Amino acid sequence: MARYTGPTVKISRRFGQPIFGNHKSLEKRAYPPGQHGPRLRRKQSEYSIGLSEKQKLRFMYGLMEKQFRRTFDRAKGQRGVTGTIFLQLLETRLDSVVYLLGYTKSRQAARQFVNHGHIRVNGQKVDIPSFQVKPGDEIEVRNGTSSRQLATRNLEATRLRNVPDWMTRNDEAFRGVVSRLPAREEMEPAINEQLIVEFYSRF
Repeated sequence: MARYTGPTVKISRRFGQPIFGNHKSLEKRAYPPGQHGPRLRRKQSEYSIGLSEKQKLRFMYGLMEKQFRRTFDRAKGQRGVTGTIFLQLLETRLDSVVYLLGYTKSRQAARQFVNHGHIRVNGQKVDIPSFQVKPGDEIEVRNGTSSRQLATRNLEATRLRNVPDWMTRNDEAFRGVVSRLPAREEMEPAINEQLIVEFYSRF
């Protein structure tokens, strides 16, 4: 499946926050990329603001537009608050869950980790990053030397990152369990999902 492989620092500077993880360049150059350096931004239209918010969230989860829109349409077809359900669907993708459990340093790395067959869900090998994890599902790093060593290194590197309250992690067993769906306040705070809902409602 196609995915974004371009410069990550440039994207983070565009949105003014570390989309793909920590970037020290944001501390040095907190203004958008471009050859003319710091400059005043023009007033954005509602369409432009909605588009920017959509792109920011899409880059965060590493999805191409077609898959991102398909996920939104799934959320729209379910009962409840569309924006919250949309974020829940993104957050409970297998690659996102693996990242949040601390087995990788980024969602990009988590996608590769899953693709390479390092993860089992409820005892079964799953190598599809978009696999939708449900409450009660058990996510485990495969019992292989390379898989466990890689997970161990990443757990050490991400030890300061807390596992969300809607999941639990057993470090000794290299296993995590999704206890429930995340509440809105437990998901990405820097996103205004209502702007994305309004953006897609234009089409």
